[in-house]
Amino acid sequence: MTTLKRALFALLAIVPLLLPAIAIAQDPPPATEAPVTSNPIVEAKKKLEQSRQQLADLRNKIEAARENEIKLGELKLQVEQLGRTALEASVSTRERFNQIKARLDEIGPVPAEGQPAESEVIKEERARLSDERAAINAATGSAEALSIDATQLSNEITEMRRTLFTETLLERTKITPEVLEEAIGAGANEGADLKRTVGGWARFVWNFKRESLLAAISLSLVVGLVLYSVGYRLAGPIIRRNKMIEKPHYITRLMVAYWSIMIPTLAVGAFAFACYSLLYSFNVLRPDISPMVSTLFGVCVGLYFVSALSRAVLAPNRPEWRLVNVSNDGARRLERSIFAMALANSLDYFLGTVSVALGSAVVLTVAKSMIASIVIGLILIWISFIRPMLREGEDPATRGRPWPRALSMLLMLTGFGLIAMAVIGYVGLARFVAAQIVVTGAIMVTMYIGILSGRAIGTQGAFARTYLGQRMAERYQLGEVTLDQAGLAASLGIYLIVLLLGLPGILLQWGFQTGDIESWAYQLFTEIRVGSISISLVGIFAGLLLFVLGLMVTRWFQRWLDGTIMVRSHVDPGVRNSVRTAVGYAGVGLAGLIGISAAGINLSSLALVAGALSLGIGFGLQNIVSNFVSGLILLAERPFKVGDWVVAGTTEGFVKRISVRATEIETFQRQTIIVPNSVLINGQVGNWTHRNKLGRIEIPVSVFAGNDPRQVTQMLLEVAATQPVLRNPEPSVAFLGFSATTLDFELRAFVADVLDAGEMKTELRTAILERLRQDEIALAGPAAPTVPVTMDPESARLLGAMIDSAKGEIAQKPAPSRKPVPKPVEEGADETG
Repeated sequence: MTTLKRALFALLAIVPLLLPAIAIAQDPPPATEAPVTSNPIVEAKKKLEQSRQQLADLRNKIEAARENEIKLGELKLQVEQLGRTALEASVSTRERFNQIKARLDEIGPVPAEGQPAESEVIKEERARLSDERAAINAATGSAEALSIDATQLSNEITEMRRTLFTETLLERTKITPEVLEEAIGAGANEGADLKRTVGGWARFVWNFKRESLLAAISLSLVVGLVLYSVGYRLAGPIIRRNKMIEKPHYITRLMVAYWSIMIPTLAVGAFAFACYSLLYSFNVLRPDISPMVSTLFGVCVGLYFVSALSRAVLAPNRPEWRLVNVSNDGARRLERSIFAMALANSLDYFLGTVSVALGSAVVLTVAKSMIASIVIGLILIWISFIRPMLREGEDPATRGRPWPRALSMLLMLTGFGLIAMAVIGYVGLARFVAAQIVVTGAIMVTMYIGILSGRAIGTQGAFARTYLGQRMAERYQLGEVTLDQAGLAASLGIYLIVLLLGLPGILLQWGFQTGDIESWAYQLFTEIRVGSISISLVGIFAGLLLFVLGLMVTRWFQRWLDGTIMVRSHVDPGVRNSVRTAVGYAGVGLAGLIGISAAGINLSSLALVAGALSLGIGFGLQNIVSNFVSGLILLAERPFKVGDWVVAGTTEGFVKRISVRATEIETFQRQTIIVPNSVLINGQVGNWTHRNKLGRIEIPVSVFAGNDPRQVTQMLLEVAATQPVLRNPEPSVAFLGFSATTLDFELRAFVADVLDAGEMKTELRTAILERLRQDEIALAGPAAPTVPVTMDPESARLLGAMIDSAKGEIAQKPAPSRKPVPKPVEEGADETG
């Protein structure tokens, strides 16, 4: 299918959704009056009066809807909106209040007695402004009181709904033969009414709205075809089980299971919503038929969801893709049982909607719910007798073993409990428990699979093994680190999807309305109150977004200014660096102010904090603040980072931690030294690994002065060529000097990692010494020759006499006595012999 055809189908699917808007747009707009500038205080009072009247009307509506839980939920939303409107009316007068306050400060207080009198104009202005300020204070108080009344009324509605929910669940209906007979009669009447209602609607639509019906059905099929083709094309590889994989990894099984549940279910839900919207847009549905059709679409989507979940987890026909260790026969039985429970619950819900739409007797709804609860209880009892369990590594084709005793008893007791509750008359409670077992259980299992998938995909190296990770690596040439970061992002995204889709579904099943969830979401993202402080997640996100945008603009402007303007102007590199740094600081500061303002943080609070800091600095916090600011500079400029080899004064080692007060440096003797940040900022710091780990090593070599210096130089270069040093820059030899006894050289070479310099120096020295011995290059000169000594005969006789006298004294000394050495004792004998 070509791109043009797909675009045409998408356009045809969107047209019905736009018809109501087009029809509305064709109506002539009502005439608008020219805006009239009005007093904000008067407008605020008018809004507050209207809100007060609306609140009174809502009280009456709440009293009339005490027994209607859905209506109470809608009224609760209106009450909360009314409270917000009252506060907004108060906020609208804040700007005028600040103007009045500023003007009164300019005018000053009333002159004291004995001071010159002020003019009448000033008196009148002060009086007028004071009255206006009092009116604003009164309006603010009225708005706060109205907001408190709205909050109290909202809490009363919540209590009413809680009481109504509890009474509905615990309401007991007597199940007698007369009640059952009445229910059978009501069922026959409802069947006749349903046949007559649906048949009359179908005939009317076919006779008078046939074109609209066919158009809605055609467009629905087009939407379904588009969803199927696009979804299969985009999501097919991640939801389809590959038959070529005999033993898929657990992560692969988890990911395929989760996305094969979510993506098709969302597609089916979108198709059902599109079908209902198209039928509604073409006015095919009557008010009495519309609830039944919408409920039918909803239960079909729910059945598909439960079926997809059971197929994904149990995989009856593909045991290698199964997430639980059960037998093939047990997987098939469990899948059918789960689908049967979902079908019973869906039929009960749909038939209940039909009864409400047709106005049938309440006893019929009770009977339907009782039957559905009994059926679900019997299925649970049947599941407790299934034998699906397998030992680790056992063949899935073998016959399984029974459930663990605790789980089997739990299933059996739950089934008998549902049946007992339905039989003794607690039908509402039985229906609620049965719905939670089926629907809430399915949602929680799906969420659990999603959480496991997110946890698995977030482990190191897991994302690179998935199909999506392999495709990304092939297409975008991504490395392991980038893929690992993408896996972390995908893990967080899966967690977010699980929470956004799972929690609302569970809340809806537990009796909460859509309006409640919307209200909580609104409060969560726009107004979180901690004491008197109001936090807005949306504002914080907008502030972060604007800050990042400002940072990107700053970086772009820096590159443009440095690479275009200053380069062409031949500005000195030092000046260029200073200008670029100043622009960077100014841009970051401006982006920070914009982000803080957008986040809703009051800058006046920051001014108070700055004033307190200034006062503290004046009382002796200079060193602490100096270290703090120095730490911020180090974290922002990053002259060194954790893991760098630095030299600061007499301290040399590796940076282990950089905090806002001090930096930890670990020496080569494993001693940790805490260096204040101000010392690192104000002093000279050497960084061996600042921009890269490239380093140079120097090996001094001294040989005998009689050697050929060119031979020694060539020999050193040849030795360097045999070692793993860098070839670019290439090794070199420097002839440092010579003397009467030695020639002094220095071999200089570069290594890729300066941390390996010590080991490389040892290898080079060893290789140089071996080569010197091999080439017979002397390190020192030969031994000094024997020099004859000349003396006169008399001196020679005197020296001989002294030598003979010394020899005689040595000969006359007695030999030192020796201690007797004990005879060793032979093995097997004692010391006495």
